[in-house]
Amino acid sequence: MHIVLIIPLLISQVFGHPFPLVINTWGFMEATKAAWTEISSGGSRLDALEVGCSKCEMLQCDGTVGFGGSPDENGETTLDALMFDGVTMDMGAVAGLRRVKNVISVARRVLEHTSHSLLVGSLATKFAKQMGFKEESLSTNNSLSMWKQWMVNRCQPNFWTNVFPDPRGSCGPYQPISPNSVYYNSLYLFNKRNHDTIGMIVIDQNGNVAAGTSTNGASHKIPGRVGDSPIPGAGAYADNDVGAAVATGDGDLMMRFLPSFLAVEEMRRGVSPSDAARVAIDRMVSKNDKFFGGVIAVNKNGEYGAACNGMIEFPYSVITKDINKIIVKSVKCNL
Repeated sequence: MHIVLIIPLLISQVFGHPFPLVINTWGFMEATKAAWTEISSGGSRLDALEVGCSKCEMLQCDGTVGFGGSPDENGETTLDALMFDGVTMDMGAVAGLRRVKNVISVARRVLEHTSHSLLVGSLATKFAKQMGFKEESLSTNNSLSMWKQWMVNRCQPNFWTNVFPDPRGSCGPYQPISPNSVYYNSLYLFNKRNHDTIGMIVIDQNGNVAAGTSTNGASHKIPGRVGDSPIPGAGAYADNDVGAAVATGDGDLMMRFLPSFLAVEEMRRGVSPSDAARVAIDRMVSKNDKFFGGVIAVNKNGEYGAACNGMIEFPYSVITKDINKIIVKSVKCNL
């Protein structure tokens, strides 16, 4: 009996846990580094999450995070972000944020200074200004050039379906067509060039977990569109009893399946992080085999894994106390 009790204690003392830990979607190593520097120097899990995602916003990672990317049909860039604390199960999110660059920081203010979970649009901008954030244009010469070229290209590709005139060769304005005349605008495909998110998971020295996202959404989206990133259980989810997960890809599909929540629930049942991520991906692929995206899952022991579909491989950046350097791993995807 004494041996059974002592051995796990000795194992824990000798091997410990790989905490702190930072992991995020794609090869966004600068964001990983910023979060790691914060958490390893005594910052909290939320501090690290905010600093890491903010770094990607400042660097405009892949042109799909932060200001100056993914203009909507009106040429405007808007931002979405989520911060989820697995200890308290509190969250803060903003969607369609206009004219404020620091979107992950605004999401944190929603978490810490309101009893709400999600603020949207121009009124989220008003809230951000109350919290001391600067109002400024999110457009750049590059994002406006992208929008103008899209207009020259007859607004291709776009997200409209079952409307007249034909969205496959026209900029509209559009009107609904008869249900008996349905066709599908198949020209639009999600991929890494037109939609991306930083999804980040941080586990602190004590094993406490938080997860978050930041994105400027899908290029040429219909104004007002919100994707998965600020939706709890879709873009990110965390539970200290289990672990956390984040997702990236076709947000319009992902928010219907809550892949981050599903991955966490699979780990709650004892499934490995890699298999939990695969279950979440396969659930979406079973309904739409053209799905593009990836899921990262981390359990409370610091074990992690990922799964994906629609690309050759899905890279993600990670650093733990054990390896003490940032590495970019990748997982092979279904095509």
